[in-house]
Amino acid sequence: MKNHLVRTHRSAEHFPREEHLAWQIAEVATDPVEVAPETAEMIVNRIIDNAAVAAAALTRRPVANARAQALAHPYRPGATVFGAEGRFSPEWTAWANGVAVRELDFHDTFLAAEYSHPGDNIPAILAVAQHAGRTGRDLLRGLATGYEIQIDLVRSICLHEHKIDHVAHLGPSAAAGIGSLLGLDTETIYQAIGQALHTTTATRQSRKGEISSWKAYAPAFAGKMAVEAVDRALRGEGAPAPVWEGEDGVIAWLLGGSGAEYSVPLPGPGEPKRAILDSYTKEHSAEYQSQAPIDLARRMRERIGDLDQIASIVLHTSHHTHVVIGTGSNDPQKFDPGASRETLDHSVPYIFAVALQDGTWHHERSYTPERAQRPDTVALWRGISTAEDPEWTRRYHSTDPREKAFGARAEVTLKSGEVIVDELAVADAHPLGARPFAREQYVAKFRTLAEGVVDPAEQDRFLEVAQRTGELTADELPQLSFTVSPDVLARAPHAPKGLF
Repeated sequence: MKNHLVRTHRSAEHFPREEHLAWQIAEVATDPVEVAPETAEMIVNRIIDNAAVAAAALTRRPVANARAQALAHPYRPGATVFGAEGRFSPEWTAWANGVAVRELDFHDTFLAAEYSHPGDNIPAILAVAQHAGRTGRDLLRGLATGYEIQIDLVRSICLHEHKIDHVAHLGPSAAAGIGSLLGLDTETIYQAIGQALHTTTATRQSRKGEISSWKAYAPAFAGKMAVEAVDRALRGEGAPAPVWEGEDGVIAWLLGGSGAEYSVPLPGPGEPKRAILDSYTKEHSAEYQSQAPIDLARRMRERIGDLDQIASIVLHTSHHTHVVIGTGSNDPQKFDPGASRETLDHSVPYIFAVALQDGTWHHERSYTPERAQRPDTVALWRGISTAEDPEWTRRYHSTDPREKAFGARAEVTLKSGEVIVDELAVADAHPLGARPFAREQYVAKFRTLAEGVVDPAEQDRFLEVAQRTGELTADELPQLSFTVSPDVLARAPHAPKGLF
């Protein structure tokens, strides 16, 4: 990997285009290096993972509305929308599938200086691949780039510190991935990256306070913007430049300011794009920093015994966990039994309480109003707090994968005064966890979440196609989706008609 120093440059300063971060990313996208077998294997896993969580979310209102918008834009050749027959405009397909994938907050993650769900790259890049008549091999190249660029940006540029939403790293990565997929030249990809970044920077209020369905829509919007940015760049339209480093650019006014410097690692020429191997998926439908606490709660139930004897619980954890999903956020909504699902899945006190009581976690049952409003749950929940521990913060930011941790130390104080302590650094499903996910677990996750939604024969067909993604012809690539019966789609709540 080569580190690129990125800072603001005055307009009058000599700053060659070849030194712009957007140009350097575009050069990575155009590098013809082959996709390594282990990278290709993991990409297939994540294609299956995305389809699994999309199936589970298919009848939820935000997903149904996004799908309805896409279905209002039929197009040939077009791309395929989860659950639907026919072909649709690729940018609207990216939108609908992006919402379906993100709605339950249940797919892959990478955490470093910033947060990310790099699987958000898949809907946009896949939609363009289907529309443009590309092969499975082309798709693997595009997705390897998308994952690489987003993860490399996440390693080095913190957005949330400046209250910018993490999808600002997704627009450029998806644009770069589409560029790799299509075999575009550096100039075109450079312009598309600049446009994609400029149209996807927004505040992170989407994940603060009263969290709404826009939490799932924001990444899908970034994917849609990436598709449109590539379309405009192909037509010869340009972007703000230098988009990150300009005097009035992203760094100067949205991030660390004119004096800030960032060191961004990118693969050198001929270096394989392997970043996807550093990411990890979820066993539980909750914010990633809740994964290890859920497993920890399940492990501690037997030691604690009678949960009514709990006086208080403190979760000692990293700064990120404390301020994003813990009491350090100062969000009263995180303790509100009437809060939205989106808010509850960003409340580690709620999640720890329910996992402790139930000994399990379910993507639907754990979030129902009846579950959240149980008096014994509310009492336990409001006795749970988080505290930042410098050692957990250090481990969160460690570059050594053996030391990097996203968990917590739980101190459970009983009414008798006894204190029960346990800790867990990584989730059981993490590559270094007790039960790491491999192909068998990804397939099982798909089967579980698709049950009652996708017909078993259609499940078999999709899994067969997905597991030979790299061999798919252009004619076969549209099969990398699934359909469901009209009866399943009819379960979605009725929503008013919009403009389309």
